[in-house]
Amino acid sequence: MTHKDEQWEKEIRKGPFASSLFTDDHKRNVLQLVEWMKKSEERSKGDRSEDSSRSSRPFRSQVGNASHKRRTRRGPLVAGMGALVIAAGLFLGIWDDGQLVKPVIEQVYPTTALQLSDNLSTDLLTDKMKRNVATTMRDDLGKQLRITKVEDLPVSGRIYVEAGKKSEKEYAQIWLDAATGNLREVEMRGEMQPSELEHRYLRQVPSLLQSIGSTPTLKPLSVQRYVSMKQGELEPISYTTLALENETGYGEIVWQQDQAVSISGELSVDQVSVTALADAKKAVEALSGKTTLDLVSVHRTKDDELGKDTVSLSFENNYFVQMTEGKEGLGYTVGDANHYEQDFADWEEIEAYYQKLYNIDESLLRGKVEPIIKQIFKMDLQAYKLHRNPDHPGMVTFELESSKDVFQVEYREDGRIKMITRGEL
Repeated sequence: MTHKDEQWEKEIRKGPFASSLFTDDHKRNVLQLVEWMKKSEERSKGDRSEDSSRSSRPFRSQVGNASHKRRTRRGPLVAGMGALVIAAGLFLGIWDDGQLVKPVIEQVYPTTALQLSDNLSTDLLTDKMKRNVATTMRDDLGKQLRITKVEDLPVSGRIYVEAGKKSEKEYAQIWLDAATGNLREVEMRGEMQPSELEHRYLRQVPSLLQSIGSTPTLKPLSVQRYVSMKQGELEPISYTTLALENETGYGEIVWQQDQAVSISGELSVDQVSVTALADAKKAVEALSGKTTLDLVSVHRTKDDELGKDTVSLSFENNYFVQMTEGKEGLGYTVGDANHYEQDFADWEEIEAYYQKLYNIDESLLRGKVEPIIKQIFKMDLQAYKLHRNPDHPGMVTFELESSKDVFQVEYREDGRIKMITRGEL
């Protein structure tokens, strides 16, 4: 059986709302808003009738009354439809320079946007709590998740609100002060389509990519947002991650609140100095033993939060070189990004494998890594002391006690070298 739209539903699909999605949730909210508007109007009429009774005017003539009756037969229908269309517009949003902005009704009455699961008791939530939950999701997460749980935590003096499921990509936990209704802690995560991302982020993308020398034509691919507020903090902090790509490359921008803190994107080969490129090719040759590996791509990541600026050069057969400039100085990494499968029958074999990695003979490892380091860095490792880390089997560091010069080495069970990093560990 097909659903037949009512006349007022057809009206809101015209004009500026023609391209706006009008769902059953919108319809329900519109009807709730109209009911609220009618009650407000009735209260207002009641106040006006009390005033008019104190200073009544003579009745109109019978002709005037008849004419008035004819006119008012259509009046309630038109006025009612007008109220529905206006209410729908408030829920769907208003237009600003051709862009759909947040619905006005959600700005004025944010709790109208709350989504509640069926049979959920909300008696524990005061109006202030509902408003804080709704505005936190709206302003910080950028979307309303359906609330699935409300719980009183009397020992801590909190009210706990949960939205979504922990196993899903979109999930929220909000703790409120039971006495004041204020936020105490917040943990939220969500996803959205690039078209749903606030315009204040999207309009920054081309200039941010250009700021690191990357192509501004990378297109938005996906958006993830994480929001956190710990006990004692004054307001939630949001991190928005926008993934970008085109036919030849990829990129990513991370914002903390509205400030970009990390930008990455593809660079053209001519943006790498001739000397740096030549050194990188020699490093890959020393690690792989192959002399004909071509450069595939160049990628840059500028992370202001970590204080690091990294340029990565990718070569054939998944070999790479990374050059990092950061707070602690310069870092240089050459590595093999190939994944080598290990087949294990049970946990005993896994434990035996990791034990073999950890207990690798030092002379065997030095024999493998020293020629590579000497070829790349023109350094001799004889004076460097080897340190093992039981938490990271397959990785050791070579340190020179008299300086901060450190080499970190990753290796396989037979001693073959996977990656070498100097500095910036």
